[in-house]
Amino acid sequence: MTLAHRSLGLLHRWCGLAIAAFLFIAGLTGAVISWDHELDGWLNPAFYAAATPGAQRPALELADAVERAHPDARVTYLPLAVEAGEAMQVWVAPRVDAGGRLHELGYNQVALDPASGAEQARRDWGGVSFSRENLLPFLYKLHYSLEIPLVGGYDVGTLFMGIVAIVWVFDALVALWISFPHPRSWRKSFAFRWSRGGHALLFDLHRSGGVWTWLLLLVLAVTAVSMNLRAQVVTPIVSMFSTLTPNPFDQRTPVAPELAVEPRVDRARILELARAEGARRGWAPPGGLLYSPEYGVYGVGFFDAGDEHGDGGLGHPWLYFDARDGSPAGADVPGTGSAGDLFLQAQFPLHSGRIIGLPGRILVSLLGLVIATLSATGVVIWLRKRRAHARGVRTRPLPRPTAR
Repeated sequence: MTLAHRSLGLLHRWCGLAIAAFLFIAGLTGAVISWDHELDGWLNPAFYAAATPGAQRPALELADAVERAHPDARVTYLPLAVEAGEAMQVWVAPRVDAGGRLHELGYNQVALDPASGAEQARRDWGGVSFSRENLLPFLYKLHYSLEIPLVGGYDVGTLFMGIVAIVWVFDALVALWISFPHPRSWRKSFAFRWSRGGHALLFDLHRSGGVWTWLLLLVLAVTAVSMNLRAQVVTPIVSMFSTLTPNPFDQRTPVAPELAVEPRVDRARILELARAEGARRGWAPPGGLLYSPEYGVYGVGFFDAGDEHGDGGLGHPWLYFDARDGSPAGADVPGTGSAGDLFLQAQFPLHSGRIIGLPGRILVSLLGLVIATLSATGVVIWLRKRRAHARGVRTRPLPRPTAR
C-alpha cells in the first residue's frame, strides 16, 4: 500500500466519522419521507380526506373564510382544486399586530372540507414533536436541517447539513479512489463474501456496497448541496459556466417577517392575470396560489388537481406577479432556459426521485437505507480496528532490560 493510498484512507476515515451520525439520520429519514404524503395521510386522515361529499366551493372563497376565522393569520399557499374526496390543505403565516410584532399562531397549516369550508384540523408543520399529527413533518424537516432552530433569523440547520453534504461529496470521491488499490484486484471491490460472514462481510457491505451504489449516492450528495446551499454555493458556481435566468426571489431582498409586505392587489385579480397568461402559453389551468410576504410576490402554479408534487419530469411551471401592482415578476418554466437553469431545475426531482415518478421514489427510499448502512458499518469497522489495536498494545511484550 502506497503512502498516498494510506493518507487517503485516513482522510476517508475521519471525514466519514465526522459525518456518519448526520448521514445515518438523513438516510433513515430520507427512506421514510419518500412516502411522506402516503404515511401522513394514514396517520392523519383529517388532513387528507374530506369529511363530507359534494362539489368544492371556490378556492378563493375558502381562503377568505380562513382569514375571517383566523384574523391573525394570512393565507400563504392555497390549492385551487383538489381531487374528489380530498381535504384542502391551506398554509398560513402570522400577521403583524398593531405593535409591529408577529402574532403567535401555534400552527401554520389548516385542513378544510372543500365542500363545506369547515376546518377539519390544524397543526404546526415541522414543529419538534413526535405526536401523530406532527411525526411526518418533523421527520421531513429533520432530514434537511436536523430541526436546529433559527439563530438570528438564519437557518443554521440547513446551512450545517449543506456543509455535511459538501464533505459527503468529497468523501465519496476519496472512497472510490481507495476502493481500487490495484488495477489487478478490481473484482474484489465488487464482491460480497457472504460465506465468510463476520468482519469480512461487514467490510464488504461497507466497501462493495458503496462501490455498487456510488454514482447514485454521488447524485444524492450533490443534489443535497444544491438544495441546502443553493444561493451560497451552487448558484455562484453554476453561473461561472452558464448564464442563469433570474427569478423574482433572486432579484429582490427579503424583508423581516415583522415588516411583511401588504399586497395591494387581491388574489382574484392575480388569478385572473395568471389564468389569461397560462391560457396564452397553452398550460393546464392554475392549480395553486402562493403569496410570499417577505418578498411581496404572488406565485401561481399550473398543474392538475392531485399532481401538486410533480411526479415525473422537472416539475410544474409557475408565474410570478408583484403584489403591489400585479405586474409580471418572472416565470419558472421547467425544461427551458440555459444549461445552468436546467441543472438547477433538476436538483429536487433528482434528489427525491420524482423525476422518474414512482420507481424513482422507491429507488431513493432504498438508497436512504444504503446510506444509513454505510454510515453504521463505517463506524463499526473503525471501532473494531480501534479495539484490536488497543488489545495489541496491551499484549505486546515489554522489551527486556539491557545488562549494564
